[in-house]
Amino acid sequence: MASNPLKWYESESEPVRRAMQLIALLLLILVAGVLGYHFIEGWSFFDSLYMTVITLATVGYGETHPLSVPGRVFTITLILGGMGVILTAITEITVFVVEGEMTGFLRRRRMNQMIGKLEGHYILCGAGKTGAHVLEELVRTKRKCVVIESDPEKIKRFSDRKILVIEGDATEDEILTSAGIDRAEGIVATLPQDRDNLFVVITARGMNPKIRIISKIEDVSARDKFVRSGANSAISSNYIGGLRMASELIRPETTNFLDAMLRDNTALRVDEVRISAESKQIGKSLEECDPLHSSGIVLLSIKRNGAHEFNPRPKTTIQSGDILIVIGNPEQINEVRSEIN
Repeated sequence: MASNPLKWYESESEPVRRAMQLIALLLLILVAGVLGYHFIEGWSFFDSLYMTVITLATVGYGETHPLSVPGRVFTITLILGGMGVILTAITEITVFVVEGEMTGFLRRRRMNQMIGKLEGHYILCGAGKTGAHVLEELVRTKRKCVVIESDPEKIKRFSDRKILVIEGDATEDEILTSAGIDRAEGIVATLPQDRDNLFVVITARGMNPKIRIISKIEDVSARDKFVRSGANSAISSNYIGGLRMASELIRPETTNFLDAMLRDNTALRVDEVRISAESKQIGKSLEECDPLHSSGIVLLSIKRNGAHEFNPRPKTTIQSGDILIVIGNPEQINEVRSEIN
């Protein structure tokens, strides 16, 4: 868990905060100058404002009116205080530009705007050893995704790759909100500790009751606890790793075929296409569904009412809510998904 849950917000607003502080100080000195000349010398507010501006700007113009001794003392104080603030402002602006903070700030602003426009995307909480593989699969299959990470080095690498990323603690409501959890299709929790992943599950389910939640677990016995807390599925890397080793032992060629799907960027994928209520294919048979035939993908199964119908017959009618289990490359599957819905 990150030591500072609002680190992303603080890093995002730090340049603006410093700028606002300097502007506030300048305005304060300006107001103090106007009031000082007005009450000490009895000048009008406009003359007082003019004198204050030319004094702070050090342009060398003459005095608006002859100054009294108290007025000159006040002018000296105004010059010393005002020049200090102005020099600080110049220094801050120089550092802001030279150190690249402006570039980073603008990049984060653009990234925030892009995240704000996302809908139906996926959120990855933690991009460690497990999360990195999840991210690669999301990228390969061209899913819209947002990464929540606390490691600055990883964040920079993701930014360089044009991957949307937020720096912060995924267990915090503010960070999940900034990732667009209310509009997201799913969220994956791959933080190092089970307690942190459980907190993400509980928080995410409370913020979006319809979102699909997948969590990594280290303790297999905690699976039921995660499911009761709102996770759709809780995955143990040790358990999956054991099954994989057994598969390599007893069915090596099948395992190699499936493994090639994940390792090759252009390889096939077993994926799903959901039939929405607005689909024009509803009521048609599978053999009448042009997107399925023109795309070249293979239909393996239809999930309907919680049950799978493997190798469905061509006369099977497509219904709203059906889930088509297909095999094809990511481009083909995305094309079919778009055309059907």
